[in-house]
Amino acid sequence: MDLASLEWLLTDEGRHVLAEAEAAVAQGGDPLAVQQRLRRAVQADPSQIATALSQVELRAHAVAKFGDDAARMYFTRDALEQATRLSVARHRAARLRAFGGGSLVDLGCGLGGDLIAAAEAGLVVAGVDLDPVRVALARANLAALDLPGAVMVADAVELDTSGFDVAFADPARRGAAGRTWQAEDWTPPWSFVETLLRRDACVKVAPGVPHDLIPDDVEGEWVSDHGEVKEAALWSGRLTTVRRRATVIGDGGLATLTDEDDPGREEIGTRAVGGFLYEPDGAVIRAGLVTAVAAGVQGALLDPKIAYVTSDAAFRSPFARGYRVLEELPYREKALKAALKERDIGTLTIKKRGVDVVPEQLRKRLGLRGSVPATLVLTRVAGEGTALLVQPV
Repeated sequence: MDLASLEWLLTDEGRHVLAEAEAAVAQGGDPLAVQQRLRRAVQADPSQIATALSQVELRAHAVAKFGDDAARMYFTRDALEQATRLSVARHRAARLRAFGGGSLVDLGCGLGGDLIAAAEAGLVVAGVDLDPVRVALARANLAALDLPGAVMVADAVELDTSGFDVAFADPARRGAAGRTWQAEDWTPPWSFVETLLRRDACVKVAPGVPHDLIPDDVEGEWVSDHGEVKEAALWSGRLTTVRRRATVIGDGGLATLTDEDDPGREEIGTRAVGGFLYEPDGAVIRAGLVTAVAAGVQGALLDPKIAYVTSDAAFRSPFARGYRVLEELPYREKALKAALKERDIGTLTIKKRGVDVVPEQLRKRLGLRGSVPATLVLTRVAGEGTALLVQPV
């Protein structure tokens, strides 16, 4: 969607066509039938109808990130893909508010998701972006949700941010050639991010950011939402509280684990399989805090290089999925198939770490026809391939 199309969509006529497009899509049918229905309902050219229908589709996709607010917001496909999930952005905004920040500048604001969360939290917000379409999106989305904030086209690298309590940046990791993993190819580049991290700032980065890229005086926080790792955030200046943090957001609220909870690998050690197996959340793994989970469940690692924890005690933890270990089965495929068949297992969930197995291919080769559902964990214990029949707790 170009700027002219977005500006039309924001007019009274555009909003009317968009409302009719939503009604036409809600009635169902194949895309051709929907288009024909919409053409009968409104006087608009084909490109405008395509713009409205595309926006309806994007709003439907955006519900996963923005919930009910998505129905009032405006999107482009690329901007939506890069936008922060609102639950994560609200966590970040609450942390900024707790720090005492009164104002925030978003350097590369995209469609305005982080501006929305910060404005909801009561911060004075301003956003800039190089892309005029994204600036218009952010401005429209703040207005649609009746939130205050200023947005303008500007180059973050050239902006003086000293008038704001906190600077926030979400460098674009996609260029003309597609997604890039080289930090200096981000927009703005890593060299600018390093400069920004010398003040009170927060920078959103990919969860796979190397730990050795993070300056020693900066906190790295990895965040997951309902079991899915969404991002990492780098906190600098007075916003830094610890070195590493894992935050998990779920139906029960929010929980956080830090390096202050971590006794270290040497103290935790390894041991044989106990009565329970724990699979740490992805944010915990990314933050390097698996041994903190082990300490919390009075357990140890199965292998020094694999993110599974075992214990003789049953715990419920927001930081790990727990399983009762039922028995150890043969690891070799032929013997494993016979053991599963003997137990009348049909539907099999296969979880694996540290072994060269493709679960979908293995499941097909096993050819199970039984009536009992089961969960199988394939991993290494003391360097040896191991198959564990487990039950979620």
